[in-house]
Amino acid sequence: MTRTSTATPLAPHPDRLFAAEPGARAVARTVYDAVADAPIISPHGHVDAALIADDQPFADPASLLITPDHYVLRLLHANGVGLEALGRADLSGTHPAPPGRAVWRNLAEHWDDFLATPVRYWFETELHDVFGLTEQPSAANADAQYDHIAALLQQPQMRPRALFDAFGIEVLATTDAPDADLAAHARLAADPTFTGRVVPTFRADAVFDPSRPDWRPVVASVGEAAGIDTGTHAGLLAALRARRQYFIQHGATATDTGVLDAGSMPLSATERERIHAAALRGDVSTADATAYRHDMLYRWAEMSVEDGLVMQLHPGVLRNHHGPTLERFGPDTGHDLPAVGSFTEPLRPLLESFGTAPGFHLVLFTVDETVFSREIGPLAGFYPAVYAGAPWWFIDTPAAIGRYRSAITDSASFTKTSGFIDDTRAYCSIPARHDMARRADAAYLASLVVTHQISEEDAVRTARRIVSDIPKATFKL
Repeated sequence: MTRTSTATPLAPHPDRLFAAEPGARAVARTVYDAVADAPIISPHGHVDAALIADDQPFADPASLLITPDHYVLRLLHANGVGLEALGRADLSGTHPAPPGRAVWRNLAEHWDDFLATPVRYWFETELHDVFGLTEQPSAANADAQYDHIAALLQQPQMRPRALFDAFGIEVLATTDAPDADLAAHARLAADPTFTGRVVPTFRADAVFDPSRPDWRPVVASVGEAAGIDTGTHAGLLAALRARRQYFIQHGATATDTGVLDAGSMPLSATERERIHAAALRGDVSTADATAYRHDMLYRWAEMSVEDGLVMQLHPGVLRNHHGPTLERFGPDTGHDLPAVGSFTEPLRPLLESFGTAPGFHLVLFTVDETVFSREIGPLAGFYPAVYAGAPWWFIDTPAAIGRYRSAITDSASFTKTSGFIDDTRAYCSIPARHDMARRADAAYLASLVVTHQISEEDAVRTARRIVSDIPKATFKL
């Protein structure tokens, strides 16, 4: 695009996130250069495999870059833009989605509301590097930028598979429902023209909590997919084991579990069956539902020991905090919020049984970074099974990545971490997010070099391991 005299240039600085001090900055450059173009390992994300299998042109800039990204939605909503103006469907059907151009204008007019956030960082990188923009978005250039990106999206090089290669993605993990047929994964695996690797991840949160309104239909759907009666708790466990095997046959190496807390106290078979029957009748108590959920977390670890799937766990998120928004627009609309995290005591029953089991990997994530040094680091520093998940969601920022490294490394070293987690539905932001993490890690490693804690050679070697060997080992890729 031709920049007008009043436009603000869009040109990400080559030394962004590096220290101001020249010596540390020079080391950070060296470390970053060693990994800048390394393949992307993305073991935890939410891109739909059908997007890549179908390989159709993206519809428009807004539906690609704004509407599916809850990071973007929540900040625009916080600054007065209604979700209906951002392309999210009103479940009542009374407000049809606006044209993509109107959605894009909302982003451009609120561009400064993203200043100093990781969202702004990712956007600047992808708008410049992927779409070739040279101006910051603004009300004045919104239509021109929209037209520029829309025209690009019709080009063959901007289709999902071409971008997969251009982004340098080696492995991309999706997140999939327990009854998913994984047809898109099967198509990709059987397609000789696709040389990338896209693997499913088993996500079965709903079956853990019988107080959820969708518990009974999801339990029934799992049974139908497995061909096993889930009218008993034993039947549900058998169906889940069968579905896990189905996912493994389609390339899965991990599960992903989000629960309110990390409680893992097991129940007797009699108690499990009693609560399961009550839940199917629709009269389970709050206390029984909590006990059932804690037992299910224990059983989930038990299954991982049996079949080898990596167990990802991220408790401590209050889902759908704003009831009216949930009712009007559904879930994943920006109002899942952090709660106080706790792992050491809640996970003790699970870890006493499985924390030293050969081959068991438990990756712990949190949105409460106070537990990194207090609980997750020390747990990963003793239990062979425990790995410290990278900062994500509300704390996947450059500053938080530095705090994570400082908090975890003392207790657990680099090798007991997960590698970077982009956790995104926004396909074109994947390289920007990984680049940010590589820069933040380069800055942290450089700080150790200039304070003579490690050598520059150690820093380069560790940076390479962080982006390749460590995530591959942690997630059994």
